[in-house]
Amino acid sequence: MCADKCSTLEADVVIVGSGIAGALIAKQLGLANKRVLILEAGAELLPDINDYMNRFFRASAKVPESPYTPELFTDGRLTDPGTVNAGRPTVLTLGPKTPEKNRGFGDWTDPKQAYLIQKGRLPFASTYERINGGTVRHWLGTSLRNLPSDFKMQSTYGRFVDWPISYDDLNEWYGKAEHEIGVSADKQDQEKMGVTLPPGFFPQQYSYPMPGIPLSLVDQAVDKVKSVVVDNEMVPVKVTGTPAGRNSQPYQNRRVCAGNTNCIPICPIGAKYDPSFTLADAFRTGNVCISYRTVAHEILVSESGRVEEIRFKKYEKDSVKSDQEGTVRAKVFVIAANAIETPRLLLMSTNEGRTPWGVANSTGLVGKNLMDHPIYLAWALAPQPVYGYRGPLSTAGIENMRDGNFRRQRGAFRIEIGNEGWNFSKNDPSNTMFDFINGTNYSGLNGDDKTKPVALSGRALAMKLNDVLSRQFRLGFLVEQSPNAGNRVTLSKQHTDLLGLPRPEIRYDLYDYEKRSFVAAKKIADKIFDGMGARQFTSPPAPDEPASFDVEIDGKRTPMMFFGAGHIVGTYRMGFNDEDSVVDGDQRSWDHPNLYLVGSGTFPTVATANPTLTLAALSLRTADRIAKDLR
Repeated sequence: MCADKCSTLEADVVIVGSGIAGALIAKQLGLANKRVLILEAGAELLPDINDYMNRFFRASAKVPESPYTPELFTDGRLTDPGTVNAGRPTVLTLGPKTPEKNRGFGDWTDPKQAYLIQKGRLPFASTYERINGGTVRHWLGTSLRNLPSDFKMQSTYGRFVDWPISYDDLNEWYGKAEHEIGVSADKQDQEKMGVTLPPGFFPQQYSYPMPGIPLSLVDQAVDKVKSVVVDNEMVPVKVTGTPAGRNSQPYQNRRVCAGNTNCIPICPIGAKYDPSFTLADAFRTGNVCISYRTVAHEILVSESGRVEEIRFKKYEKDSVKSDQEGTVRAKVFVIAANAIETPRLLLMSTNEGRTPWGVANSTGLVGKNLMDHPIYLAWALAPQPVYGYRGPLSTAGIENMRDGNFRRQRGAFRIEIGNEGWNFSKNDPSNTMFDFINGTNYSGLNGDDKTKPVALSGRALAMKLNDVLSRQFRLGFLVEQSPNAGNRVTLSKQHTDLLGLPRPEIRYDLYDYEKRSFVAAKKIADKIFDGMGARQFTSPPAPDEPASFDVEIDGKRTPMMFFGAGHIVGTYRMGFNDEDSVVDGDQRSWDHPNLYLVGSGTFPTVATANPTLTLAALSLRTADRIAKDLR
């Protein structure tokens, strides 16, 4: 291991980004005896997870970004991203638009608060880290495989495009990725998730590395509803355990999950996989080196079209300007910087005008077709205690709505069952506790149209909180979004970071395909709650909520809102030829034969599974391709 003390600026392979894609590729190439240099924009990993936990405990805002650098607040205000060398977005900047002369806290359009320069009709609501790899450092751990139809939307349903690879092409690599990550699941459970699967979805003798994590009491309560009737159609409700990148038994020197309900933003005992485990393996090969606080800003291409070097800027501290610059050389280059930072780097790489629209961009598709799984969130009180706020954040979901002929008209969705009460929904247990202490009603639980809020103390307070907090649960519908060229990443012409590099400019909107899914999601959530005898508390968006839109439900205008899933997908898609895509099925650039662009940005469609397992499988497949090329 030679972390941040690289003795050379030349290698067989240079990788930009040390997230799960970059880490997996680095490990495989290191095992193949190839010299690998990783450029990581973020700070070095702290030696002890307790340092991150202490940051989280001290944080005034317990948001996904709070354990990690750079600092979210400076002098009591949100840090100006223009004063940071390697900025990142935060959910704290998804607040309402306010007058420019008197900006309110978290205004999503304010460049002095929001790292992403948002120019769309709706805000792009997902965030990521630039330390140990994008969103993965605080991912939930969900490790679902795509369905075969997810790869063939055009062929199967006449929608969007097909991937240039099929499920069969990834089947072997899914298994390898599940063992690299350490996934807990039961094969038989996945085979019976309620959608039609072809023979051989799993190889006959295949088994997951660890047994599945048991269903929670919340899961068991939802599972009592076997079907619902929506628009005169019977819709099955089948609860299935969710494959998870966390330990159900000791594995890879990680502890067994203790159910801390803190998977996001950080597992406090290290039971959940993150790329640091793979990086440690990579360093142990003796062939992998990493340079931290090193921001790649231009890919240099020769006249022949091959990439020769990458220029970088290196800094010592997050908010101290640096003039350190350099270049690295290699035989092969891999960009693994996520689906916003990768197109940003490609678009910055103009090569003194020889590539005016950026590297790997002869089709003009770099940055286009930005997607997420926008979430419809619904929450309720169960009639009996289900004891949330324990266990992993989610242990099961409803997967049988991920596929069907309805995808010709609207997007599919999977339903994630939450074990964290109303934490995601209403910032509980804090809001409800303060409501009953102070006599307020932000949660909706302390009074209604007929009764006023009350202020409680002592035994009465404890009994009330025990009653309502033990019955809270939520459902999250992760909606399939259509690829649309209007949703895109470009470079800001006005706003830079402290290194002087243009920040990402985002245009984002939702279209009819996914809006119709929100209508279906709301109707199904209503019926599930009714079937459970649960009292629904899902509230409409505030009038100034930026992530809101209107739909028509049963002839009535209905305002709805969405949340970001953190699934940033699609900005340098793979395809069948150099006219319809940026990379081929091996994630190799059509324009530059020694340049690979990896991660979920290569997905032509967002599909119906959380993307991490698929991008991991693709990364292992690409690493194998690179190793063979280098031989």
